[in-house]
Amino acid sequence: MKVLVIGSGLAGVASAWFLRQYGAEVTVVDRCDGAAMETSHANAGMLTPSMADPWNHPGMLLKLLKWIGREESPMLLRPAALPAMAVWGLQFLRNSSPERHRENTLKNLRLANYSLDILRELRAELGIEYDSLTAGTLKFFRDRKTLDEFVQLAEVLHEHGVDYRALKGDAVIELEPSLAPIRNALVGGLHFPADESGDARLFCEALATRAGERGVVFRFGETVSDIVTERGRFQALLTSAGRLEADACVVAAGSYSPLLVKPLGIKLPVRPVKGYSITLPLGDWHPRPQMPLIDETLHLAATPLGDKLRVAGTAELAGWDNRIRPERIANLQRFVGQVFPTYPAHRHQDTITEWAGLRPMSTDGVPVIGATPVAGLYLATGYGHLGWTMSSGAGALLAALVTDHHPPLDLGPYSLQRQPHPDR
Repeated sequence: MKVLVIGSGLAGVASAWFLRQYGAEVTVVDRCDGAAMETSHANAGMLTPSMADPWNHPGMLLKLLKWIGREESPMLLRPAALPAMAVWGLQFLRNSSPERHRENTLKNLRLANYSLDILRELRAELGIEYDSLTAGTLKFFRDRKTLDEFVQLAEVLHEHGVDYRALKGDAVIELEPSLAPIRNALVGGLHFPADESGDARLFCEALATRAGERGVVFRFGETVSDIVTERGRFQALLTSAGRLEADACVVAAGSYSPLLVKPLGIKLPVRPVKGYSITLPLGDWHPRPQMPLIDETLHLAATPLGDKLRVAGTAELAGWDNRIRPERIANLQRFVGQVFPTYPAHRHQDTITEWAGLRPMSTDGVPVIGATPVAGLYLATGYGHLGWTMSSGAGALLAALVTDHHPPLDLGPYSLQRQPHPDR
């Protein structure tokens, strides 16, 4: 069986790896010059079943209205993106009822837990090094109301197997001494010990290398222009280098997946939500963070990755515009000063790496994994902020489906047919 995979990010490479394990002849096509060059390149680095809750929380509409026009807001809507995002946005808000949000959180949690198990198996089997940490994650809070809201969510997750510890101020500092300078600003924290972290790019590149050694072909620098079908069945890809024929195709092109399948009449309810990160050298600064830290007031995170610190966050509804905006980067730099006032930012100003990527976000916050109305054409996208967390498991499940094996997790909750689709 010959299978083509569009995209060499985390989802595409994981799909390719497991397809090859099932004996398929696999070719991965990507317009970039290497694996993990786009959304998988410099994300927050967190592997977090504890963050399975979709972003369209109950009350999101009021928050969006409050944030309109504020560059420092956690979620920002660019007016130029309205035509492409309007219908999607209405359905995004429609899925923010308490009942739907809880249901979708549990869908995500099932996949996230499964995926983290698969990633651990890959790490043990292949010996991949990616600056991994297994210390969990720590959410810290500056006001009691927000803490109480997240304790309620943590209890829901706990009912489904996610352990957590609620910490008071001094206990937060005992666990994470790097927060000592802001001790007086904190009311408490939540520690999720089973979460992990690591550099997604390093993992993806290493898995791509291992896949290549096992026979997966990577065609980098090649852009897909068209998906060819005949009588309702996938036939080939037309690319900048010619025509590629296969028995099946997996579309794992992140936020660009809807654009690829739209000419086929497939309405994929996924749109880009831009996120930003900066990566700073840790140098001789101490005490450095021991685990990923999430500030639920500022909606930003800091993750130690070897000798670097990745600071990431913000959500920008700007369509397929992936330009780096200085004002959003400035928000991240202010965060460093607010949370780590002893970090010598002035010494490292010239060595900060800025990045922006487009998260593929579905209208219900749940990924789209599985078959399409076109026979032989499959989707692996829509992970939102959980791409690193979910991709290994999604790749394993999709590979089983494509090769007519029984996926160990029901893919029904993640199918394209589960919900109404936007009209554009």
